[in-house]
Amino acid sequence: MSEVKSDIQIAREAQMQPIKDILAKVNVPDESSAFSPMGRHIAKINLEYLDTLKDKPDGKLILVTAITPTPAGEGKTTTSVGLNDGLNKIGKKSIVCLREPSLGPSFGMKGGAAGGGYAQVVPMEQINLHFTGDFHAITSAHNLLSALIDNHIYWGNKLNIDVRRIVWRRVMDMNDRALRSINVNLGGVANGFPREDGFDITVASEIMAIFCLANSIEDLEKRIGNITVAYTRDKQPIFAKDLNAHGPMTVLLKDALRPNITQTLENNPAIIHGGPFANIAHGCNSVIATKAGLKLADYVVTEAGFGADLGAEKFLDIKCRKSNLKPSCVVIVATIRALKMHGGLAKDELKNENLEALKKGLVNLERHIENIKKFGLPVAVAVNHFIADTDKEVNELINSCNKLGVKATLCMHWANGGEGTKDLASHVVELIDKEKANFKFLYEDKTKLFEKVETVAKEIYRASEVIADSKVRAQLKGFEDQGYGNLPICIAKTQYSFSTDPSLKGAPTGHVLPIREVRLSSGAEFIVVICGEIMTMPGLPRVPAADSIKLNDKGEIEGLF
Repeated sequence: MSEVKSDIQIAREAQMQPIKDILAKVNVPDESSAFSPMGRHIAKINLEYLDTLKDKPDGKLILVTAITPTPAGEGKTTTSVGLNDGLNKIGKKSIVCLREPSLGPSFGMKGGAAGGGYAQVVPMEQINLHFTGDFHAITSAHNLLSALIDNHIYWGNKLNIDVRRIVWRRVMDMNDRALRSINVNLGGVANGFPREDGFDITVASEIMAIFCLANSIEDLEKRIGNITVAYTRDKQPIFAKDLNAHGPMTVLLKDALRPNITQTLENNPAIIHGGPFANIAHGCNSVIATKAGLKLADYVVTEAGFGADLGAEKFLDIKCRKSNLKPSCVVIVATIRALKMHGGLAKDELKNENLEALKKGLVNLERHIENIKKFGLPVAVAVNHFIADTDKEVNELINSCNKLGVKATLCMHWANGGEGTKDLASHVVELIDKEKANFKFLYEDKTKLFEKVETVAKEIYRASEVIADSKVRAQLKGFEDQGYGNLPICIAKTQYSFSTDPSLKGAPTGHVLPIREVRLSSGAEFIVVICGEIMTMPGLPRVPAADSIKLNDKGEIEGLF
């Protein structure tokens, strides 16, 4: 039996093409006005060039999401890349649009996020590390605003900012639980006025959300100016524009806002841009990147983070609402291993055939299918194949989906690349042509904020009720009084369950959704609703991925994935 190569070995052996040749496949001319090379295999597409395409008809948008995540793995990014390669294999012009990986999970629990096996985007090492510096620009812009707030207070505080009511925290792109709550400005008069502060991870930053929802540089600057950073003693809001922060912050982000383009192992174009988490943010790549793909290709495959209850709901209710994007269909990724875990099996028992556990766990997939249909979108299921899957298990899964009126397709992209997803690609094209999407949002803009939370909790999570103390309810009412009642809501909760209890697998019902905290993102234009024990600054696990990452004797990276 031949050795199974690691993702990083496969990526290192890739026969990459010059980025100008990749761009030529989607008719981007080899001109400095169209793109800026970032080395031999990465480029940034110029916004001025994208403006010249505004009258071109859009391609079809395919959203890839997944069942509720488990330690067994689902492979959403891998399937997105595989489907894109499969579409190109059957003669369709397709681009995949992905999120940029965060350094936090790369060195923490999850590892890299550039796909896997023979369905990867490359150069994998650069993508998973500093890439083109976009996250550093976002971190710097965010923390510039933090510095300007404390500097304004130090030099006389003309805006009368109440240091007890500063709501703008600092960020860094690393998991570090020690920074969740801190004290700043210690050390005497020369260092300012002591106060409580804290750090979130960069992907939870409102700057990241704004970056991914902005339609242009001008829109980016306007949204940054509208960020609520603090309140006065009489509870009047202070905005970033009151500190003249929006100009310099936009300067830091101007190059980052141009979408990055790389390639798959099969030399098909891939746009990788922006990357908010879906458990603590809205979980989608940038609007500019998605819209660029729709102008450049006939099909765009994009992903939403974690399970469909988080990533897909936010993609549809937030990103699509704010950008006028309309998906043509949704692909839900499932693995037999993960479904057996939802059926009660432990991870070390997954290699054995177990139809009973699979049948029990299928309720999770069925719930996600039902939920997506509430948005009026056609659904396909991609069965991401693992070597231990048996024919009986595969047939059980496919037959169960057939009973729900949804076709499940076995996909072998991890082992065979685009060749392993040609059947899925053909089905998706047929589904888009046959079943016209009748896309609708889950709730209306005018619905009260608390009712929006209840709608998502009851319709998507199947919770029996939402509980919140008087302080939270007063905050939501206050947001409405300030004119923010029409904003969508972005629920931050565990990705491991429909509920806020990560141990509740399958498809629980009748649970309670407790709201712990609400935050106004007046620049990104949504309300963050933090539920259960979810943290906006994750910690590292007992044995972080960083323990295995090193340079070998040849100067090559080992252990990144």
